[in-house]
Amino acid sequence: MAEPRSPFPVKYFIAVLFKDKADLIVACKQTEEIWGKIDIQGDDHLFDVTDYYHKEMGQPIYRRLIAFEKLYDPILLVTMKLRCNELELELSFKKGKRVVNLDAGYLDHNKVLLASAKEAGQKIYLDKGIYADLAGRYKAGKYQSFEWSFPDFKDGRYDKELCAFRKRYMEQMKLWRKNNPA
Repeated sequence: MAEPRSPFPVKYFIAVLFKDKADLIVACKQTEEIWGKIDIQGDDHLFDVTDYYHKEMGQPIYRRLIAFEKLYDPILLVTMKLRCNELELELSFKKGKRVVNLDAGYLDHNKVLLASAKEAGQKIYLDKGIYADLAGRYKAGKYQSFEWSFPDFKDGRYDKELCAFRKRYMEQMKLWRKNNPA
């Protein structure tokens, strides 16, 4: 029988949807105040897979992935998603509408997980109305998507960023293991 043990820490990231760079900059500063230094920022990718956000945010909309330097316990996903929702509301007060969408997630050596407040067949309920959505698994040098993965995660536009996050994570875990021998 396997003995339960604490999970390894994971690398958290946020997928930020935005129209105006000024709002992105403010959102990034706010997230750093909460979760610490951002150590990797991806490119700005056109978010053109749905018009769901156009009425609220305008267009064109972009998505940037940002990853945090500090590794955290995977259980933080619920708290992080709820805090991202609060932060979206805080940043919208000046303009009366949401100016950013903040999707929390994490990765480790073999998977990418996103937090969601929406139920679906592949999602696993965690706590406080938040679900874990397995968005990809690492295989053949990249994170492979699933049939249910979001279209922009499926089409490979974030592959470079996710692989950079993973590379940094693997470096961090090497040091973590050295400092936390089992």
